[in-house]
Order: sequence, then structure tokens, then C-alpha cells
Amino acid sequence: MISRKRSTTLSAGLLTALCLAASTHGAPAAAASYPVNRAALTRSPLYTSGRLPTADCPEKPVTPGSVSSARRYVLPLLDCLGEAWKAQLAKARIRFSKPGVQFITRPGRVCGHKWPKNAQGLYCPSQRRIVIMLDKHLTEQAEDLFLLDVIAHEYGHHVQNLAGIEAAFNSLTYRGKPEYYEQYRRLELQAECLAGAFVGSIWNSLDRTSDDWDYLLEATRESGDERAKVRDHGKGRNIANWLSRGFKAAGPGACNTWAAGAAMVASTPA
Repeated sequence: MISRKRSTTLSAGLLTALCLAASTHGAPAAAASYPVNRAALTRSPLYTSGRLPTADCPEKPVTPGSVSSARRYVLPLLDCLGEAWKAQLAKARIRFSKPGVQFITRPGRVCGHKWPKNAQGLYCPSQRRIVIMLDKHLTEQAEDLFLLDVIAHEYGHHVQNLAGIEAAFNSLTYRGKPEYYEQYRRLELQAECLAGAFVGSIWNSLDRTSDDWDYLLEATRESGDERAKVRDHGKGRNIANWLSRGFKAAGPGACNTWAAGAAMVASTPA
């Protein structure tokens, strides 16, 4: 289960955490060679598929705290994401299918697991389903690009699943928690980069300014493992870096986190 969290810590309306909860992984086996040397991860055809198609994807207005208006915002966005990634995966000769989508308004059991504390969204790989928590905290952040980023990030996990990246990640072995968490950070940072790539591809159709984007990056830099107990997300500045890389490239070629140096996926010091 891959999830997207937000902190309850807000400063002058600034969302100060964009972090991800840990999923389960196979039991430790023989040590994996490091850095990662798995073709499905480091040489995916996704990386050579070029820029995402430019598309018009204007945002619907969201009334702060309104679940119904948030749904009206998210559903057309999911259509845009589907059209963009379907075309992109076709270029990489990867079969596309739409993810299932579920909205909830309060915590419960989802995908066979208890909803992670403070999570705003998650992706269930085995069911290929995106689940979004449309509570007042998320709907109140829509104007700050947070809702867009959450949806695009979870869709990024779906793309990883379709491309075989999720399965390759799950087959990796590791020598202990530090190595496992580094592998997990690579998966999550890649999903964030893919989110940035999508936003970059539709940016000209959004009624946004550079200040809106800078605001999201600022919030992201102030988040991450600095504010988490588990070191599975990366430093806030690393999350922001991969988000920015994807946005500037507007394509998945910038998102090969598996071949990146350890510093680019680092967590806070132990």
C-alpha cells in the first residue's frame, strides 16, 4: 500500500508536509547489489518516451471544505491524467488501463489495511486503485496546488505499476532497514517526479502563476523525513527537487530515481 500523507502542521496557510507512508515489501533475502541494478527500474522504456503531450486541463473551482466541489475538481483531472499517460505509455509500448478510484471522507479499512494516520491519498497496487481522502484539510488546500499534486502523485504510482516498476521494486532484496528505506524513497520520489511531469505538461492551461508553483515547492522543502518518524520519504529539499525536475522536463525522462546518487534520495541523518 502506497500512501500520500500531509501533516496537520500549518503555518499561515502553508502546508508544511508532503510525505508518504511505508508499504510492505518482501522479507529480507540475499543482499541486493547497490546502487540498484535492475533493468525494469533503471532502464525502463518510460524514460525514453519523451515529453508528455501538451493538453488543456483547466481546474474546476473548489469551495474550501466542500467535498462535492472537490469531487467535481478531481474527476476531470483524472480524465486528463488518463489521456496523458495513455498516450505516453503507448510511446513506450506499455499497455495502459485506467485505475479504479475511490473517495472517502473518514478513516477506515482500505485495500485490506487500516487507513494510515494523516494520509490524504494512497494507491493499492494489487487492485490498481487510487483512494483519496476528501476531508476538510485537503479541500482547503486545493487553491495551493496541493490537491492537484496529491492526485497526480497517486496516478504516478499507477504508472509505475503499469510499467513494471512496482513489481521490480517489490522483488528487490535488501540488507536491512536503511537499505529498504532507500529503495522505498526511490519509488516515492519517482512518483513525485512523475506528478511534476504531468503538471508541467498542462501548466499553460491552468489559471496559475509562477508564485503558485513556488508556493508548492516551498511547502515541499519544509516537509519530508525531517518531520517523520520513519526515514522512507527523503529530505524535503529532495522531494522538491524531484518534483521540480519532472515539472521542468514535462516528461518521465527526468524521473529515473533508481540511477540517481544516494544524496539525491537521502533522508535526514540517522
